[in-house]
Amino acid sequence: MAQHAPPARGARLGRAAGATGSVSTDSTVNTVNGVVLLLPGASRFSPGPLRALARALGRAGGTHGLVTHQVVHGSGPREDDAGWAADEAVRRYGDVPVCLAGYDAGGLAALRAAGHGAVNSVLALAPCLGRAASADPPEPVRQLAGRQVLIVHGTNDARSDPESSFLLAARAKKANRSTCRFEVHSDGHRLRDHQAEVVALSLDFVLGAVFSGRYSRPVTDALAAPPPLGLRMPLASGFGRSLRG
Repeated sequence: MAQHAPPARGARLGRAAGATGSVSTDSTVNTVNGVVLLLPGASRFSPGPLRALARALGRAGGTHGLVTHQVVHGSGPREDDAGWAADEAVRRYGDVPVCLAGYDAGGLAALRAAGHGAVNSVLALAPCLGRAASADPPEPVRQLAGRQVLIVHGTNDARSDPESSFLLAARAKKANRSTCRFEVHSDGHRLRDHQAEVVALSLDFVLGAVFSGRYSRPVTDALAAPPPLGLRMPLASGFGRSLRG
């Protein structure tokens, strides 16, 4: 596996949470079966749903052998830090699947760093993308091939154009059928109004992608549906109350 350059100054992995009974920062732990790397947004004062997701992963994932780390970013490109963090996860825990889960700028970094050999899944919450009508070259999607990919975006996001994430998902779907996207109607960039549903959806996706390969019916349908249906799936109010039912 190709090794990434050292992270920018200040970048590090936060404290492990989850299956940490015998975790050491310098050794591989056999009880760890998967790793989630949380990639925060541009502002530490606006974590979006990541804090709630971290708590949910700790409660539900620990018994599966899931370890979660927040990536504390340095001053360089966030996707470089994400790639380094995946390297570090492999160094600490061995050959286990890694999910990159990011919000805002971290969501974009997760998408960009998905080509790392250890990464099997990507969760991008309100990824910070340019305007859909921009003349800039489109975001690459080739690195998403072979990964399970979920994008979640609020329809009233005034900071990151939701249409941009739809167009990215549409291009990704052509190269990777295991791509889906959910729309959170009436919610903004922070995904605050429907945070419980966003966290439940994210948790269902992460546990399915990293461990079982099974998802709740809405996620299964979104992955199977042809575009644009599987890329404009509405996140139902109350999602999570009867997951996998």
